[in-house]
Amino acid sequence: MTTPLIIDTDTAQDDCVAIIAAMSDPEADLRAITMVAGNVGFDQQVRNAHLTLNALGRLGEVPIHLGCRRPMVLPWVSAENVHGDGSGGLRIDDTDLPTETEHAVDALLRLTAESPGELSIVAIGPLTNIALATVMDPDFPRRVKRLVVMGGSNNGRGNITAAGEFNFYVDPHAARVVFEAGFDVVLVPWAPLTLNDAVFGRERLAEIAALDTPLAHFFGRVCETTLAFDESVGIPGTTHPDSLSVAVLLHPDLVTRSSRCHVAVEADSALTRGYSAVSWGVHGLAPNTEVIEAVDADRFYTYLRDILAVPTTPNRTYSTPVVSSSAEPS
Repeated sequence: MTTPLIIDTDTAQDDCVAIIAAMSDPEADLRAITMVAGNVGFDQQVRNAHLTLNALGRLGEVPIHLGCRRPMVLPWVSAENVHGDGSGGLRIDDTDLPTETEHAVDALLRLTAESPGELSIVAIGPLTNIALATVMDPDFPRRVKRLVVMGGSNNGRGNITAAGEFNFYVDPHAARVVFEAGFDVVLVPWAPLTLNDAVFGRERLAEIAALDTPLAHFFGRVCETTLAFDESVGIPGTTHPDSLSVAVLLHPDLVTRSSRCHVAVEADSALTRGYSAVSWGVHGLAPNTEVIEAVDADRFYTYLRDILAVPTTPNRTYSTPVVSSSAEPS
């Protein structure tokens, strides 16, 4: 029996790989992609989603819903210094590729109302869409079977400030709403989990490149800018928390250690904006989240490598001019 899911994404680099996993894994039934302001300019994120479906040879097979173009309260902050345009400069003719007219928040509410308790959501960008859906309909969290969130750190370091992981930093108010709303939450944190178990070094990246498939070539292109940044800050490879989030939903036996914890997100402090305070059970706080602490890293790598090894026929030919995507969403 497959797992029906929605991916809520700010598509760049590993978000693209997460979509590939959700479209390729026979355990997955991807019902929709919802877009939220995050990594790169909003319109570029939409292009990156189309580029990813093109690499799979499956353009137009999954509806793409455009969501919130800025955080709930604060100005948008990008990660273009990390990801570039998020696609390695790849382009296709996308002038005739439609997106849905229904707003992403409305789609989340409708789809979960049509299948209450059946759909899971993998949220791999800022949590603006998820929070707004919760504000619009307080019953929304109870209709979501499981919410897998990539974000925060488990009392570890941030990746945009000393305290803040990017997704929570961009919209800390949304993250705070979500963790207080009553979802069945699984948290895939940046540190230490991603840094320990979801980094692919040069040797593994070379093994993927040697697959010589369209998906392997696409993977290499979308990851190359991030690889250069990661290595410049001491991370020995590319980071893959977004695709790990899809993997742990579909294959929970990948998880080797997790804990039920109370997670709260700091939204009001300039110094610790987006900090995820993870209580490990000694502070009298009721657990609200399953925090993933370790996964089988070798098996996760093999999982993605095997997906990228599958031959595909892209729908359209790629070109590679690099165009800036630095405009802030309106």
